[in-house]
Amino acid sequence: MSHSAQDENLKRIWRYYDRGESRIGYRLLLGGTKHFGYYEPGDSRWNFRAGMRRMEDKLAERLDPPPSYGDVRTLRILDAGCGVGNVARALAARHGMDVTGIDILDFNLAEAKRRTAKAGLEDRTRFQHGDYHHLEFEDASFDGAYTMETFVHSADPKAALAEFFRVLRPGGRLVMLEYSRTPDEEVSPEANDAMRRVCEGAVMPAWLQLYHGKLDELLADQGFEVTPAVDVTANMMPMLRAFSLIGKFPYWCGRVSGLTYKVVNAMSAREMYKFPEAWRYAIHTATKPRQS
Repeated sequence: MSHSAQDENLKRIWRYYDRGESRIGYRLLLGGTKHFGYYEPGDSRWNFRAGMRRMEDKLAERLDPPPSYGDVRTLRILDAGCGVGNVARALAARHGMDVTGIDILDFNLAEAKRRTAKAGLEDRTRFQHGDYHHLEFEDASFDGAYTMETFVHSADPKAALAEFFRVLRPGGRLVMLEYSRTPDEEVSPEANDAMRRVCEGAVMPAWLQLYHGKLDELLADQGFEVTPAVDVTANMMPMLRAFSLIGKFPYWCGRVSGLTYKVVNAMSAREMYKFPEAWRYAIHTATKPRQS
């Protein structure tokens, strides 16, 4: 993909996250965090905080390499799409990791640095401007890397995965908590239309390409050793149900007024919950071979 096409995609992502609905909604509902939670049976769908912390712990478990990796006391981790840094700080504070976060949004980075200073975690977390298609790090710089619902924004998935492979040490792990989609012919036209509207509105071009199993194929093509993905759709569905209920009225207002583009998150929650057969949410784990 050309640099001009990638740049246009980055501009569209900027506009999406800079809208009032995104800025206010993520802050009020999730404290600025931008990922789903992991729910156990019986959990209240409204306990967002507990669910998100549990999902972050699932991420940490998979980032931790096996004993054969070597004597590494503090894992150096890349957060590709760090937002305001809540996940990075969770990995540093609760799991002892050293995290470098990159993001394309300056207002996210400013808030991430402010919160890190307040938490006293400046020695374990740092944040800088960066695009994961063109990482400004040397080869083998990190023991692990992760994305949490950010890879779907990629304009060139192969280029991004190649960069993750390059900056990982041999034996290092890449963990990706991401969506995939069901082939068009296996779901209704209404479900396909909903998927396209969600991906267009939230600027997620990669999701349209990532049919079930495709991400693991792309990881293998880049040279990763791939662990079978773990489908956690059922575990995040309670949170989506809550978002769907919250988004019902805003989405109705958007449709009536013809301003649906102003309530993209409400639309996404309603349509994703309405057509669960059209998508999945999984944890993907891949390891850079020791001999690569």
